[in-house]
Amino acid sequence: MAELDVGKHCEIESCKQKDFLPFVCDSCSGVFCLEHRSRDSHSCPEVPVRKEVCGSGSRTSYACTFENCKGRELLPVICPQCQKHFCLAHRHQDDHKCEKLETPKPRMVATQELVQKIVESKKNAPTSKGRKGAKNSATAAKVALMKLKLHASGDKGLPQTERTYFQVFLPKEAAASSQPMFFSSKWSVGKMVDFAASQASLKNNNNVLTARKLRLCHPETGEALKMDASLQSLLSFPDSPLYNGGNVILEYLDNESSGVEDVTAYIPSS
Repeated sequence: MAELDVGKHCEIESCKQKDFLPFVCDSCSGVFCLEHRSRDSHSCPEVPVRKEVCGSGSRTSYACTFENCKGRELLPVICPQCQKHFCLAHRHQDDHKCEKLETPKPRMVATQELVQKIVESKKNAPTSKGRKGAKNSATAAKVALMKLKLHASGDKGLPQTERTYFQVFLPKEAAASSQPMFFSSKWSVGKMVDFAASQASLKNNNNVLTARKLRLCHPETGEALKMDASLQSLLSFPDSPLYNGGNVILEYLDNESSGVEDVTAYIPSS
């Protein structure tokens, strides 16, 4: 009786295992066994990008790879961790349940108790007059930083060493007055604005020429920060720097506006 030719061999040279239910890669169309079915395990040469031609064929859209999502973008939005394409709604690791998302460690009870003691000691301490300026702002930021770390929202895939925390005071028309967030020190101000708008569910029309723009403003001077400036440079700026654990203001500004006029309308004076 002739032997039935059932199944196929894995295309990995060092494997060649015969699998009766082989897997076919949807990117490179190769045939692989269970162990080498993922793109990473067989070093897939094809980039997992799904493109669709729109209209007359002059434009290309990039389909979101998140399960059951039909969203598309005109420009590629790639997760830097898993290297997959997503729409704007699923571009963050939490939103697309990234396979390389790091699970945050549980908060330490001792840290919470320490923060509570510091807050209580500040309430009971006598108010000192005339202590204003950079030194006072830096001290206040250090105290606020520990509290922000307990409540701030952000991209949990960011390394702890890159995380920079702010109390973000939102536009006057927003439902909430402020929200604690953390950003990467390697980000530009423009990326911080986009991320903060997403976290606070704010309308972001910064790509519309005639629309009012969302801008990040200095908490003391009210000046709109340059969109291409890096957060790291603003933290190390010699005059009026930003502080890790400090405040920033997010507001809609006209194209001709250079910042917010009255910072006390957002940040209560201490």
